[in-house]
Amino acid sequence: MLLLLLAYLGGVLTLLSPCILPVLPFVFARADRPFLRSTLPLLLGMALTFTVVASLAAVGSQWVAQANQIGRWVALVLMAVFAIALLWPTLADHLLAPFQRIGARLSARADAADAAGRGGAWTSLLIGIATGLLWAPCAGPILGLVLTGAALNGASVGTSSLLLAYALGAVTALALAVWVGGRVFRALQARLGLGNVVRRVLGVAALLAVVAIGLGWDTGLLTRLSAVSTARIEQGLLDAVPDAQPAAPPMMMMAAGQAGAPLPVEGTLPSLSGATGWLNSPPLTTEQLRGKVVLIDFWTYSCINCLRAMPFVHEWAQRYRDHGLVVVGVHTPEFAFERDPRNVMKAVQQLKVEYPVALDNQYSIWRAFNNRYWPAHYFIDAQGNIRGHQFGEGNYAHSEQVIRRLLVEAGQTDLPPPADPAAADLQGVATQADMGNLRSPETYLGHARAEQFASPGGQRADAAFGYTLPSTLALNQWGLSGQWRVNDEAAQLQQAGGRIAFQFHARDLHLVLAPGEDGTPVRFRVLLDGKPLPAADAGADVAADGTGTVSEHRLYQLIRQRGTIGPHRFEIEFLDAGVQAYAFTFG
Repeated sequence: MLLLLLAYLGGVLTLLSPCILPVLPFVFARADRPFLRSTLPLLLGMALTFTVVASLAAVGSQWVAQANQIGRWVALVLMAVFAIALLWPTLADHLLAPFQRIGARLSARADAADAAGRGGAWTSLLIGIATGLLWAPCAGPILGLVLTGAALNGASVGTSSLLLAYALGAVTALALAVWVGGRVFRALQARLGLGNVVRRVLGVAALLAVVAIGLGWDTGLLTRLSAVSTARIEQGLLDAVPDAQPAAPPMMMMAAGQAGAPLPVEGTLPSLSGATGWLNSPPLTTEQLRGKVVLIDFWTYSCINCLRAMPFVHEWAQRYRDHGLVVVGVHTPEFAFERDPRNVMKAVQQLKVEYPVALDNQYSIWRAFNNRYWPAHYFIDAQGNIRGHQFGEGNYAHSEQVIRRLLVEAGQTDLPPPADPAAADLQGVATQADMGNLRSPETYLGHARAEQFASPGGQRADAAFGYTLPSTLALNQWGLSGQWRVNDEAAQLQQAGGRIAFQFHARDLHLVLAPGEDGTPVRFRVLLDGKPLPAADAGADVAADGTGTVSEHRLYQLIRQRGTIGPHRFEIEFLDAGVQAYAFTFG
């Protein structure tokens, strides 16, 4: 109930956000009509459409995302016709005859219905549905929390209810604004005779809104402006409500019980039958694993946190495999390319993973565990009970102690001595993060989750566009240069010579990259503070002269500083077209 209230309040705050501006003309155009027959159906149609589209889009289905883009363009045409009807009803009737029934006559029909004292509600509902397809509310902390939960846990009544609560909050705020606006409109019409003037002003505003949405300003410029206006208020609401946010971000550690204390039973091992495939093993069942101590390791191969934890998982698998321990890796993809079994198989070979790996492309096992983290370790006893967990990297000595205790419970008496985490041979991306100097967060480049994008004009979703880099970047801001097409997951370079820049503060900088769609390798060179990357600071995937090649879908380590750590401007220039850039991570 508290989350529903938070979602509702987050929607109310939408009225303070610049992202609401493009849809206001369509809403206020009906402010002079009866509320119950005109404004209320419009707002309800808007709320229901947003809820349905957001619920579908949150589960990440590509065809739904494409359908939503088509729907937005259909809605833009419909809204443009409606705006022309506001400006020149007679002209619209003659010039736009094919669209009369769904566009130019909408306003006239509603007027006639209102004058006759009958209905008009269905017309307003249709306009509201079209407006809902256009509405792209800024993803502040509250909406971001709802969408993230929906994406990870799948479509459900709960997540759709939260989205509906958010939309109804926005509708409530808009209804209040329209009520006030309607009183002003009627006063102008009665006392000054300006009803037609106001109507035409709203028509011009509606046309300008169509242009703004068509150019992507509602998801670019206005989104960035909104981050200042409401994010602090929303975050304050989240902070004030216990358990409203996830218990800890993926980088944080969550202990699997205190040392020496009894290990609680947290549940039972769910079925692994949802796996879409298996590597290094035939399919495993819970019955086959009964009598063994099991470590379930949720990971994905481009996740830097997973890669840093993997050497310790390998050590436990080898050290205790003859003493009753079975490690099962559950590969749950974050990006689309991680769903390809060939990519995962190649990564398993490169990372020398020898234990069974379940491919969880549909998030079935993820949801069965109610998991939310990469990496996540679940410790299962010989009776099939979950006895502890570890979310995020770190805490390795304690995790090994949990494994040893469960093995002893299972009757193992001749265990080898525990490993020394400090003595682990960690190289390349496996080297543990320099937490004292880590001040840059994981940052996604796809428009679905992009933050701190600083190139002028904002991102243009799903359209090729020529970007330019700002002369200066604040800490953790980033930008693009050249011709790029930004989809929901990644930015793809359309012409050679494009660049990405990021102002970061960390020892290591990584970038998840992929070659062109045809697999053609892409050459690159790295700059630091506008100069060629010093050989001493080159990452594992960069040569001494600062150059490298993107030849496969994975995480690339581009910078590892050996000296004093401070803020720097990173730039990477791609000498060939086609590269796909997904996310920055740091260490």
